[in-house]
Amino acid sequence: MKLQHLLNEYQAARQHTAALINPLLDEDCSVQTLPESSPIKWHLGHMTWFFEMFVLQYHEKPFKPFQAEFLSMFSSYNASNVPHPDPKRGLYTRPSLKVTREYCRNIDERMAQLLNNWNEDNELLQMVILGIQHELQHQELMLADLKYLLAQNPMNPVYQSPLTALSTTADRALALEWKDFTGGIVDIGFEGEGFSYDNESPRHKYYLYPYQLASRLTTNKEYMEFMEDNGYENPCYWFSEGWEWIKSTNTRHPLYWRHEEDGWKEYTLHGLIPLDPDLPVMHISLYEASAFAQWNNARLPTEVEWENAVLQQNILSYPAENDFFHPQAKSTEETDKLRELFGSAWQWTQSSYSPYPGYNPRKPGKNKPTSTIWDIAVGEYNSESMINQYVLRGSSCITPAKRARVSLRNFLPAQSRWQFSGIRLARDRK
Repeated sequence: MKLQHLLNEYQAARQHTAALINPLLDEDCSVQTLPESSPIKWHLGHMTWFFEMFVLQYHEKPFKPFQAEFLSMFSSYNASNVPHPDPKRGLYTRPSLKVTREYCRNIDERMAQLLNNWNEDNELLQMVILGIQHELQHQELMLADLKYLLAQNPMNPVYQSPLTALSTTADRALALEWKDFTGGIVDIGFEGEGFSYDNESPRHKYYLYPYQLASRLTTNKEYMEFMEDNGYENPCYWFSEGWEWIKSTNTRHPLYWRHEEDGWKEYTLHGLIPLDPDLPVMHISLYEASAFAQWNNARLPTEVEWENAVLQQNILSYPAENDFFHPQAKSTEETDKLRELFGSAWQWTQSSYSPYPGYNPRKPGKNKPTSTIWDIAVGEYNSESMINQYVLRGSSCITPAKRARVSLRNFLPAQSRWQFSGIRLARDRK
């Protein structure tokens, strides 16, 4: 990668982060509403921290931290490599957003100076690329956290311009079809050039039985039929843990749905809008996705089934970013292929998040007493997270285009709903 291109990529990512924050009030940026979420100000500091901690600290001579406390408070881990308790991030009323932005500008200037004097150090190159990808991930997390925050406000705040029109009659959802896949021995995992996280490798073989995938995502209308058929009142469709979850939380519909006198509404980053029956259902847990599939005489796909099917679609490009943070009708997609694979909603799979065969956990062990700086930097994507979580595939309407790829593995606990998660049905091929 040429130096100017690397610097351009870095600056583009930083500028987009700033653009996402610009519409917000200072007060919007310090509040935390969920243990698994983070305040916008913390996201901003954390993305900046990555470059100070893992790039400047090892390559800038001499190195002096912007403020020593930032190396701890904006880190995901403490000095013992134990994750910071996420709920405490909302207690950081200081530094102010203004000072946090000054921190960003300082690190950006120092990064530009460092890269302008780059001596083709491969470790530096790889760490900057990882930092850019890390920023893309947090741009998506920021929008998901922000949506949950703004949804708590009775004023139904509009983050981005209101939607001027809903989908037209020509954009109505096409009838669901079942696409056949033969199965057999398949190759799964990242292959080729470009960036990937360590959890996407190594590429390996897997045996699949013949199966079918739904041609598109489940719509709001179809999910409403499940609700109207007492889907939330019938334990037959639910995992026992999921049944306990809906009883303890009194969940009866997807997150952000609101039943009002004039019908169902949905809160979005563009404000409160009438629920569009033909758009993909979103913001549901694995429990809800699996229960809907059971009610529909189907199941959720495995992540291997999903990736194998998508590899056969010959995807040449991914949806472009357009500052539109809600699914849009996909009537222009080729009807003979799987639709809405990327750019609408993440798709739950039934696969537990676990390492691929031959995966290197990058952790200390026998005859390997310490981790390298690279191992520490990628720690958020390795075996420390591979328990009690499930894999989602594809990408959503808030996923940066440069982050989307076939092998990308998102992962969340079964009860999570704040991410833009939806359903693609699967079933065994008869």
